[in-house]
Amino acid sequence: MSVPERKSGSEGKEEESEDESEILEESPCGRWQKRKEQVSQGNVPGVESASLAMDTEEGVEVVWNEVLFSDKKVFKAQEEKIKEMFDNLMQVEHPNIVKFHKYWLDMKESQARVVFITEYMSSGSLKQFLKKTKKNHKTMNVKAWKRWCTQILSALSYLHSCDPPIIHGNLTCDTIFIQHNGLIKIGSVWHRLFVNVFPDASVHGKARQHRDEQRNLHFFAPEYGAGEDDYAIDIFSFGICALEMAVLEIQANGDTAVSKEAIVNAGQSLEDPLMREFTQSCLRHDAKLRPTAHDLLFHRVLFEVHSLKLLAAHCLINNQYLLPENCVEEKTKSFDPNAVMAEIKHEDRAGVQLKYSHVSPLELDKFLEDVKNGIYPLMNFASSRPHPVPRALSLSQEQVETVKTPTPEPQETETRKVVQMHCNLESNDEGTKTHLTLFLKMDDKLHRQLSCDIFPTDTSKDLASELVYYAFINEEDSDKVAGFLEDAISRHRVRALTSASTQ
Repeated sequence: MSVPERKSGSEGKEEESEDESEILEESPCGRWQKRKEQVSQGNVPGVESASLAMDTEEGVEVVWNEVLFSDKKVFKAQEEKIKEMFDNLMQVEHPNIVKFHKYWLDMKESQARVVFITEYMSSGSLKQFLKKTKKNHKTMNVKAWKRWCTQILSALSYLHSCDPPIIHGNLTCDTIFIQHNGLIKIGSVWHRLFVNVFPDASVHGKARQHRDEQRNLHFFAPEYGAGEDDYAIDIFSFGICALEMAVLEIQANGDTAVSKEAIVNAGQSLEDPLMREFTQSCLRHDAKLRPTAHDLLFHRVLFEVHSLKLLAAHCLINNQYLLPENCVEEKTKSFDPNAVMAEIKHEDRAGVQLKYSHVSPLELDKFLEDVKNGIYPLMNFASSRPHPVPRALSLSQEQVETVKTPTPEPQETETRKVVQMHCNLESNDEGTKTHLTLFLKMDDKLHRQLSCDIFPTDTSKDLASELVYYAFINEEDSDKVAGFLEDAISRHRVRALTSASTQ
């Protein structure tokens, strides 16, 4: 009689891992592949399941979310509203907001569903991080607290300044995520939109499930749900988040819900009077007296990096493509450590000299890397006008594909504004032709490069200057600029080839 071999623990884990990575379904375009493994990215109203998926183009993991409709008639009646809502969500673009990648509608015999793909936050929620910190008997670092508050407020300020404004409505420590490099991202941005669009009866799961959880009731403003929402409900929720980040946990004293008294006691326990005043201003009972996210970004307690230093860093990062590689490192190496880079003179007392030795190259590199990753947003120079809506990444309603039509996605029309343009001309060794390269910096930070060869013919002498001039005088009209550049280069190629063939 043979005894079956027992699998070792490692073999069992490998087999379990293989089961979880099994591909269950593909998106219509084939880019996203749904896996078996379930994930939690903060409760979203009506979302029946959230699974891990793979983005085959970028090679990163994403979240595959599904909203199921049991009543197809209700789905049909809400279809245009659903498309409009998801099209708006596709336009939300901010380094401190969980990215919304794509969506599509799927009609089946028994039910209908909406599938949407979001960024996967693998490092976990802020709530989990605070619990681990408290468990290890550590206190919150004040600098980290300031950076987190700044990033959350930067995201809220962006949402509130959109036209029309986007109210989050579900900001808790469970819907805020932290990455390994300290970057904060807020998720569940679509919460209020979902609640307003999806009727409770037609969607599986409770649309207001997160609101109904007793342990999170204290995150919601007193006026929540009583009337039309505005930015003040998000500010109240942020105030509770900021307080929990500072004290690590607001004690509930055995009760399922955190009491008002516990919130007051947590606020009073803050030693820094500025931190205390900052959180209390967000938690005012009268919604009209609460500050805006933009106002809070200028609060003294959040001051960490001088505005001029922050502006200089952002300018350097935004124009990095114009600079040689490792230019900062090479430049700092060439400086004399004892050389004076700036001096402040006083008539009544000794002056102050700032030397290059006062600046650590490693600290400077780290700071620039943090700025690049979005940890220090440029909030002090934000305009008061409504935030420009970035280029729509979604397809038009006529082009939205269902699962039954796995055809390639159509190419999008260029609608972005050209913010900056860099032109480069290089001649070959023989001098028979010149290579023109145009680098276009777009307003959504996704850049474009156009290039062609210029031959020494009368018809193409002024092509470069013509392109540059036209791009700048039509800067506001992105369609004209992009179209003209590509048409002009195309026409030039034809002229150059015709000219070459007749010589």
